[in-house]
Amino acid sequence: MNKKTREPLFHITKRVNIPRWLPMAVRLSAIVMALLVCALISVLLTGENPLSIYGTILSGSFGSTRKTWVTLQNVAMLLIISLAVTPAFRMRFWNVGGEGQTLAGCLAAAACMICLRDVMPSWLLMICMFIASLAAGGLWGFIPAFFKAKWGTNETLFTLMMNYIATQLVAYFCVVWESPKGSGQIGVINQKTEMGWLPVVGGQRYLLPVLVAVALCAAMYIYLTFSKHGFEISVVGESERTAHYVGIKVEKVIMRTMILSGAVCGLAGLLLVGSVNHTLTTTLVGGRGFTAVMVSWLAKFNPIWMIVTSFLIVVLERGASEISTNFGLNKSFSDILTGIILFFIIGSEFFIRYKVNFRHAAEAEKEAKR
Repeated sequence: MNKKTREPLFHITKRVNIPRWLPMAVRLSAIVMALLVCALISVLLTGENPLSIYGTILSGSFGSTRKTWVTLQNVAMLLIISLAVTPAFRMRFWNVGGEGQTLAGCLAAAACMICLRDVMPSWLLMICMFIASLAAGGLWGFIPAFFKAKWGTNETLFTLMMNYIATQLVAYFCVVWESPKGSGQIGVINQKTEMGWLPVVGGQRYLLPVLVAVALCAAMYIYLTFSKHGFEISVVGESERTAHYVGIKVEKVIMRTMILSGAVCGLAGLLLVGSVNHTLTTTLVGGRGFTAVMVSWLAKFNPIWMIVTSFLIVVLERGASEISTNFGLNKSFSDILTGIILFFIIGSEFFIRYKVNFRHAAEAEKEAKR
């Protein structure tokens, strides 16, 4: 006697035709649900008014003119590094070396400021810094790309290890150039002469990175969407076999794209040393190279949407610090709230691509009576 196959209570299927409104609706719903869950946790664990906590998150980012500019600057720096790794991700080259490539740019810029400050005028020094930073970042991207293209090495492990090499190089030169001697730190470079300091635009020292990020975002969108190189990157990302078939030189595309990614990271390093911090440390990039992976992925490798994801992550990070200060809470609590919000946002991608089909209620009741 054959038993009738019992249909499961629900099953998951991939969406075939995704309406344009669905991704935005799902993401907004995820944010609302995340805020509700965070509010519940805040009440249960701390007894604090969740509205006050959310207000503190906003005031931590936009509570004053200076806080607003610092937030915008942080968004700009994260956005630049996210834009840098995006061409590689579109090519399915998993570049997790944004941190090291940016540090290489930082090191090159600092080397120019320290070694060339007495031999050339400031304007020429800035040009040398620009070229050196882009070249250093490009080189740091080219090395793993070359090994991947020639011998098929694992790009994820390779770029990850390059981060540690860059960090140790910076640590070494921080001792070589330490000031004062014995401190193990460089301090503010050329503080008295300001040689190599990038110009202040519009009387606002935080404005230059923002302008660079906006211009770069537009340029990267055009490059990836309308240029021949962008088309080749997409084809290689879809299928290397197809790319070979249509005459695209895959090895050349891999190396060229990674040089571009590294060079843009080097540009971020130039801004960090020449405009933002005017110093060099192993923690100067601050983990942005790894955060950029999440920003790029959440935006589906779309440069325009990266503005939104970069903005959201920076506001959450700065707001988390403000929560700890204002409410006297453990830093871990603010990190928990940030993690919950990001978890809901990342998890929402599942419901955009897939749908859950439940068995009809009447059929379920009938099945239960058997």
